[in-house]
Amino acid sequence: MPRRPLRLHTAEADAEVRAGLDRIRAEFSVPGAFPPAALAEAAASAPPSNGRVDLRDVPFFTLDPPGSLDLDQAMHLERRGSGHRVRYAIADVAGFVRPGGALDAEARSRGVTLYLPDANAPLHPRPLSEGSASLLPGRERPAVAWTIDIDDAGRITGVDVRRALVRSRDRLDYATARRGDGDPRIALLGEIGERLIAAEAARGGVSLPLPEQEVVHAGGGWALKLRGDLVTEAWNAQISLLTGRAAARLMLDGGVGLLRTMAPAPAEAVERLRLAARALKVSWPGDAPYGDIVRALDPALPRHAAFLHDAAGLMRGAGYTAFDGAPPEQAAHAAVAAPYAHVTAPIRRLADRYATEVCLALAADRPVPGWAREALPRLPEAMQRALRRGADIDHACVDLVEALLLRDHVGDVFDAVVVDVNGDRTGGRVQLVAPPVFGRCEGEDLPLGEQVRVRLEEADPARRRVRFSRAS
Repeated sequence: MPRRPLRLHTAEADAEVRAGLDRIRAEFSVPGAFPPAALAEAAASAPPSNGRVDLRDVPFFTLDPPGSLDLDQAMHLERRGSGHRVRYAIADVAGFVRPGGALDAEARSRGVTLYLPDANAPLHPRPLSEGSASLLPGRERPAVAWTIDIDDAGRITGVDVRRALVRSRDRLDYATARRGDGDPRIALLGEIGERLIAAEAARGGVSLPLPEQEVVHAGGGWALKLRGDLVTEAWNAQISLLTGRAAARLMLDGGVGLLRTMAPAPAEAVERLRLAARALKVSWPGDAPYGDIVRALDPALPRHAAFLHDAAGLMRGAGYTAFDGAPPEQAAHAAVAAPYAHVTAPIRRLADRYATEVCLALAADRPVPGWAREALPRLPEAMQRALRRGADIDHACVDLVEALLLRDHVGDVFDAVVVDVNGDRTGGRVQLVAPPVFGRCEGEDLPLGEQVRVRLEEADPARRRVRFSRAS
């Protein structure tokens, strides 16, 4: 079994990775350069400053992955009595995009920013997404400013949203902004984040603590790592979820909007998860909701990791629901355990621009602009198509690097954990201890949640496929 971390560090390997990524771009029709007309509109666009509340003296800050330039959100947090006030400034992309113009058409065809390990394919041209619309520190920017008050139980007690002028003070990142680093802004974010996490649990919401595979280029080569959420990332996500819940309630009360929805897991699916818990010796007392069980698990433990992979099956089926008039029958998002909407990432996600415009109109008690209202019924399908392509590209990039990393190790034996078993018990899916590779594994009666030894049978970069068998 290879003992050292596997890394693709030669010039030849680098060329193979980049050629493979180019094939993925072609296979999934990743968009390239923007049409000249769209670029011209982006360069010439300048949102009007009149009619905006002046928040330039509010010390907003951003918190994003290291190196990010497409900064959608900036926050300012404060205590108010026993509760808190959250100010969340969102890039005002609608101010830069003329409805029906060339830039609008190109953004609608793209749907989302697509991220590949060597470069991204942005939803909007970089001069806009990483420049004039991005909430970069020290720059005056048009924004949509949400003001949300919460009580000591994390419940929303007041909401306001309006166009504003802001100037962010600092750009922080997840790698350096940590609990206990002495920054009072991060301490306050932690205080609010933990309160919102507790409120989510009380509502019956679920966040799966599953680390994600990520392709990284560092130290002169390509490698895979498992990226778990840093605690600051989880807190930051709660601010976005809070804003999405406030937006959903505004739209439901106003009778028009675009929600992010997910139906509750079917009873039979929950029962299957109970059986998996019994097989994995994961305690599931009485009628405890599965969210409570998930929150108590440690993904570093093999049995818990296998259970979390099974639990992920209950979280599928999220989509978008547009409505104009009566609220939809399924208005809530089961994982959030409340109605929820996407409004906090308009630089990177098309739907947010439209949902935000609906919220601004409803909050000001004025009609929703026709361009936004008329687009709502078409957005669910367009967004699902765009998000599906993004997920497929993520998987393809990981599969490519897995196969290239392991190509010279066919026949080698690795330690692995069984994370899934086929219904007929003739095989399953394993995760290697190192490198962090997932793959199909042949063999009867694989022990779910147990550590086993597996032999690499196939690593084919052209097909982006790895396959194992259980070693005796």
